[in-house]
Amino acid sequence: MAKVRVIVGMEWAEVFKNRMVFFITAFLPLVIVALPLIMLVIFRSVPEADLNSMNTGGERVLELFAPLCADLTETDCLQVYTLSLFLFMFMILPVAIPVTIAAYSIVGEKTTGSLEPLLATPITTTELLLGKALAAMTPAILATWLSYLIFLVGTRLLVSAAVFSALVDPLWLLAVFIVGPLLALLAVCTSLLISSRVSDPRAAEQLSALIVLPLILLVVGQSVGLILINRQVILLIGLVVAILDIVLVFLTVRLFERETILTRWK
Repeated sequence: MAKVRVIVGMEWAEVFKNRMVFFITAFLPLVIVALPLIMLVIFRSVPEADLNSMNTGGERVLELFAPLCADLTETDCLQVYTLSLFLFMFMILPVAIPVTIAAYSIVGEKTTGSLEPLLATPITTTELLLGKALAAMTPAILATWLSYLIFLVGTRLLVSAAVFSALVDPLWLLAVFIVGPLLALLAVCTSLLISSRVSDPRAAEQLSALIVLPLILLVVGQSVGLILINRQVILLIGLVVAILDIVLVFLTVRLFERETILTRWK
C-alpha cells in the first residue's frame, strides 16, 4: 500500500494545480448545496396560498409523485418534490468530480512527460491504477458526503419536520452513501480506460463526461413526470452499477498495456 499512497500523493499534487479541477472539486458541491437552500429561503417569503398554486411540473408530475406525499400537506409535498430533484444531484457529484481527475490522469501525464518514468518503475499495473482511482474517487466521495450533510443541516432549519424526515429517508441515504461511491468507481474506471486509449486530454475529459448524461436524463424525466425516482429505481441503479463496476475494474487492469502505451505514443 505504500506505493499506492505515493501514487495518490503524486496525483493530488499534480491535478490540483489545474484550476478547473480545483473549482469542480471545491465549488461545485457548494453550488449544489446553495441552490436548494436559496430556493427554500425564497419559498418561506412566499404566501402559502401562492406557494400552493405553484405547479411548474404540471398535473402529471404531482400525480406521479403523490405516493411519496401521502401524509404531507400540499405545501410540504411541493417542497419534497422540488428538493428531491436537488437530492439526485448528490448522485451526480461523485460522477462529475472524479471524471476530470481520472481523465487527465494518464493522458495528461503523457503530455507532460511524467508517464514514462512512472511506467518504468517496478510498481505493478494494479497498484498504479488503484492509486490513480483512489486519488480521483476520494475527493469526490468526501465532497459529496460533506455537502450532503451541510444540505441536511441547512434544510432542517428551513423546512418542517415532516419534510426533513423525507429528506433523510433510507432512499436518499442509500443513494448518497452507497450508490454514490459505486457511481464514482464506474466513472473512474471508464475515464481511466478512455484516458489510456486517447492522446488528447480534452478528448479524454469530453468522452468521460458522457457518463453523467444518463443521470441527468433521470432528473429531467422526473421533473417532467415521465419517471418517479423511488427506492426501486435507486436499488436498480445500484445493482446495475455494481455489476458494471466489476466488469470495468477487470477490463481497466486487463486492457492497460503499459508497453503499448509507451510505444504507441512515441
